[in-house]
Amino acid sequence: MFNRLARPLLAAGLLFSAAAAWAHGISEADKQRMLDGGYLQYIGLGASHMLTGYDHLLFLFGVVFFLTRFGDIAKFVTAFTLGHCITLIFATFLKITWNFWLVDALIAISVIYKGFDNNGGFQKHFGRASPNLLGVVFGFGLLHGFGLSTRLQQLPLGDDNTGILLRILSFNVGVEVGQIAALVVMVALLSLWRSRASFARFSVLANNALMTVGALLLLMQLHGYQHDVDGEAFRFPAKEHQHAHEDMDVDKSTRTERDNL
Repeated sequence: MFNRLARPLLAAGLLFSAAAAWAHGISEADKQRMLDGGYLQYIGLGASHMLTGYDHLLFLFGVVFFLTRFGDIAKFVTAFTLGHCITLIFATFLKITWNFWLVDALIAISVIYKGFDNNGGFQKHFGRASPNLLGVVFGFGLLHGFGLSTRLQQLPLGDDNTGILLRILSFNVGVEVGQIAALVVMVALLSLWRSRASFARFSVLANNALMTVGALLLLMQLHGYQHDVDGEAFRFPAKEHQHAHEDMDVDKSTRTERDNL
């Protein structure tokens, strides 16, 4: 019984740990590159953080999902960009921070919100119009910028205020470059998909999937936060851990012998 329960629990723990490290980790190699390199290093790292920031990209995907006119895309993306620039720059420069797991949990909620809104959730479930989308996108932009700031504040930014500000601005430039690159691909793929009949059939399903992924991200971030505040509660007892591996080894040997008969 324990053997059957232990394996999925161990696998889930490894999955959460790997995902969490990928989402929040600033490697020692990255930190050293920042110390050794110039402002171009911060631009490159900002771009890579946006291009691998699945929560930011999912929210942007939701924002542009139904937008067909370039003017509308530019308007909403500009609102999002202004929002995340404000908090990225000022929160980092003023050293305003919070637990990054909780910030990213709120960002995951923004992904859920956009899928819900795209599927007409306010009209269907609350009998009211959606909140002003431009204001919502700007507000969530502030939140996403704060999430980026929590990462940037893990990096060595120096001691002099001028140097710190230039590094923050360089990182922000990289974020915008990464965002533009991601948006070009998203908008192009969505434009191609809209020309097919499958878009009308599966658009609701796609936004349901967006909400589902957002919910999984929310659980992952809350799980990471629990590790931070109460790591002992999640520590697998060493003796039980060893017994679980021994049981799995015995089970594997038994299956191999049975297959060879």
